[in-house]
Parts: sequence; structure tokens; C-alpha cells
Amino acid sequence: MLKRAKGYYGNKSRLFRYAKEAVAHADQYSYYHRRLKKRTWRSLWIVRINAACREAGLSYSRFQEGLRVAGIELDRKVLADMAVRDSEAFQGIVKKAKEGLASKQKASTLKPTRSWTAAKAGDSESKA
Repeated sequence: MLKRAKGYYGNKSRLFRYAKEAVAHADQYSYYHRRLKKRTWRSLWIVRINAACREAGLSYSRFQEGLRVAGIELDRKVLADMAVRDSEAFQGIVKKAKEGLASKQKASTLKPTRSWTAAKAGDSESKA
């Protein structure tokens, strides 16, 4: 226990009772911060992707939707790295995402839609 508390200030590095408590607290902090580090990295990746998308005229959320529609399954870590290191390849992915969004919008305009009043009238006929 004292080996793990080496470098701590005062009695925490010399006396077992205080070293044990200091190491226990350190373990709790390290557990929490390992999880916090994952959140921090994810937010950094999102900021980088968003910045690169905005340069191409697309928001982050629309970009993610376009990737999903286009069937591109790259994680945020890879996308952020591409945005920083290989902007040409990233712009190609943004183009594919825009194409996916365009095809989704085209498909949604072709579907017949029922207006609210027609749906309401249809419901009352089925009850009668």
C-alpha cells in the first residue's frame, strides 16, 4: 500500500492508515476519470467533424443522417481523423452523405401523403 502512495504529500506517503485512505480515493478518481476521458474524446471528435461539415455547408446532424441513409458506417474517431488529416477524402464522404440526403428527400416527395382532414374523415367513416 505504501508503494502505491509513493509521492503523496505528508503522512499519506508515510503512514499506512492515511496511505490506505489516499489510495482508495485515488482509485475512485481514476475510475471516474477513465469514463470521463471517453466522453471528452467523443465531444472533441464531434466538434472536429462539425467544423469540417460546416465548411462543406452541412450541419453535423444532417451529415450523420446522410451517412446513415447512404450506408456508410464509419465511427466518429475515424471521421474526425479524416477531417483533420485528409480533408479531400472527408469531403468525398460529405458528398456521399449529401447524395444520400437528396435521395431520401426525393423518395419522401414521391410517397402519397394523407392530409390531416382526410385522415380524420377516414377515421369517422370507419367508426360508423
